[in-house]
Amino acid sequence: MAEIKAGYLYSESHEYVKVEGEFAYIGITDYAQDQLGNVTYVEIPEVGEEITAGEDFGSVESVKAASELTAPVSGEIVEVNTALDNAPQLLNEDAFANWIIKVRMSNADELNDLLDGEKYAAICE
Repeated sequence: MAEIKAGYLYSESHEYVKVEGEFAYIGITDYAQDQLGNVTYVEIPEVGEEITAGEDFGSVESVKAASELTAPVSGEIVEVNTALDNAPQLLNEDAFANWIIKVRMSNADELNDLLDGEKYAAICE
């Protein structure tokens, strides 16, 4: 069973959000990395770019498939996890420790549209 952490919010497209004040750390869930298999490349936008909830902002490629990353919240990218440039497999090792982007949220109300761990677990079954 894939790990689902308490205190995180989840999207139906298998991204997680860890909220710290006005910031959201966004990554792929443990379930997503497990389904993808060995991650070989992560396409990440640049710091300063705006993302919009429900729209794609990058992609993750693996030996099995490529998958678009869909923004769970809107805002400005303030940091990217540059470690993934040279070591995309970090997502397989610990998806929660290796977030992809950090966003200054522009609309915290969008968090209400996300799933808690229990509801997310139900769609992973």
